[in-house]
Amino acid sequence: MKKIEVEKAVGMTLCHDITAMRDGFKGAAFKRGHVITEEDIPALLDIGKKHIFIWEADAGEIHEEDAAVRMAAMAPVPGAHYTGPSEGKMLLIADERGMFRVNVPLLEKINSIGDITISTIPDHFPAEKGMRLASMRIVPLVTKEAQIEEAEALCREEKLLDLRPYRFCKAGVIITGSEVYSGRIKDKFEPVVRGKLARWPSEILGVTFCDDNVEMIVSAAKTFLAQGANLLIMTGGMSVDPDDVTPTAIRRLGAEIVAHGVPSQPGNMTLVAYMGDVAVLGIPGAAISLPTTMFDVLLPQVFTGDKLTGEDLVRLGDGGLCLQCETCRFPVCTFGRY
Repeated sequence: MKKIEVEKAVGMTLCHDITAMRDGFKGAAFKRGHVITEEDIPALLDIGKKHIFIWEADAGEIHEEDAAVRMAAMAPVPGAHYTGPSEGKMLLIADERGMFRVNVPLLEKINSIGDITISTIPDHFPAEKGMRLASMRIVPLVTKEAQIEEAEALCREEKLLDLRPYRFCKAGVIITGSEVYSGRIKDKFEPVVRGKLARWPSEILGVTFCDDNVEMIVSAAKTFLAQGANLLIMTGGMSVDPDDVTPTAIRRLGAEIVAHGVPSQPGNMTLVAYMGDVAVLGIPGAAISLPTTMFDVLLPQVFTGDKLTGEDLVRLGDGGLCLQCETCRFPVCTFGRY
């Protein structure tokens, strides 16, 4: 680039956006490609620009906007689109709901390449339509094209970003506990489960109440499976109390338990298991009294159809302690990052 005094730049073409900040406005006062006129000079001086930069083509270098466009092209995301370039960056916007996934190790490799910066919302974040998902730009106005080529090569080997759509689930709900089954106390789980599933594409096949009896719980689960359930939610009986037999029933059913107990609170005693492609969640009692627990954290991934792994659940420890704010803002908070 060639640095030119603004008074001498009339008739020349800007090679970068010039940003202005005034009265709550922040944006491009002059866009790349704008041809400077006499009338522009006072405005440029008013925003502190005594000089502008004129592009001088130089083999091996790439402009910030061209770099941003190339970075966006190397990380396409079905269900989302890029906007820009504007002020040297490209923004990724969600076109639909879904769980946003970030290949964090790959992202760290790319962000370690000199001038490249890619910022995203967290991995495993439940994204809504219209949400900003990622931003891409280089730090200087120009960089060596070799840096962009290195990033492109990495993205040809692995996928950087994804927006996982939610699948439709048929859910069977089994509520255990002798006190509820006998009618001694009123059940509080059913309205909670119905309220949470209402946020996701689902049909509740039914709600079955069971005594603390392994055979009864297994029978109820098999009935839902025969009806085509691909999600089983079991509540109650999840602690280490000898009378709490729900985990035993899940094993007897033939499910492979990924974890019973996760490093997070509330929801420490959450159970995650699978029978083939059928997800089985054991939900502890905290879900009744608290607005957000591990139940809320895990449901989005369950609805993508992507199986939770032991490694996923271990990572819940970092950010696994809910702050229990007076007004819950989940998922826009520290809880449940994994």
